[in-house]
Amino acid sequence: MFNDKTLVCKDCGQDFVFTAGEQEFYAEKGFQNEPARCKDCRTSRKNSLKQSKEMYTAICASCGQEAKVPFKPRNERPVYCSSCFSDHR
Repeated sequence: MFNDKTLVCKDCGQDFVFTAGEQEFYAEKGFQNEPARCKDCRTSRKNSLKQSKEMYTAICASCGQEAKVPFKPRNERPVYCSSCFSDHR
């Protein structure tokens, strides 16, 4: 049903293959657009976006340890460190 396609990365301009398996995955997830970037450029972009996020310091409401969170803590809601957060799920 799906065939490999060769696409051009919009960042680096290199050709990359959008495999039949990737196309099937995109279809299962309901994605409508083909990828515009090759795997290396997608990874680079994700990493740069993660680095540019501002992190805030908070005290964990459960264990009292200092935690870094990607949102500005507000007094009306508890903030948990990553290990306590997974325990509260």
